Amino acid sequence: MNAPVDISAVTLRTPRLALRPWRLSDLEDLYAYACVDGVGQMAGWPPHRSRTDSLDVLSRFIAEKKTFALEYQGRVVGSLGLEEYNESQFPEFAALRCREIGYALSKDCWGRGLMPEAVEEALRYLFEEAELDAVFCGHFLSNVQSARVQKKCGFSHYGYGKFQTRMGTTEDEEINLLTRADYFARRETARL
Repeated sequence: MNAPVDISAVTLRTPRLALRPWRLSDLEDLYAYACVDGVGQMAGWPPHRSRTDSLDVLSRFIAEKKTFALEYQGRVVGSLGLEEYNESQFPEFAALRCREIGYALSKDCWGRGLMPEAVEEALRYLFEEAELDAVFCGHFLSNVQSARVQKKCGFSHYGYGKFQTRMGTTEDEEINLLTRADYFARRETARL
């Protein structure tokens, strides 16, 4: 089942990032990365054509209380959402507390290891503080960067599916999973 989340009062920190709730003052930063061709398409949404597009998304981020702003060097460079997974697609998880994560990162920050850093901290929060049982994360088969992030963060293949994008297309996707037991086993191995 989809566990309830509310990150409106949660701020997480990594060596380089703050994962924090969105603020209306983040509008320019959101528009700056979301209008760039190639960023949104990796996650199934079209580039923002105007600040009005960004304001609509920003208002939803604030109201829904489930998406972190990724702040790096004083500006917001991405987002990480604690999304609802498709319960009808995975009925075997009905008795477990789960979520799905999704993320986007400014093109000028690609290749710096920022997204694995953010995902690792989000997973720590989800398993150690929110006490989830499993976290899903998917990527389009063509998105090798996202596949690398997920592998680096300990996710394992769970299945394949089809994803309906906000651009009116259907993409083939790989669905990956990290269970609570695997998360803690991985942390223990890293300590040795």
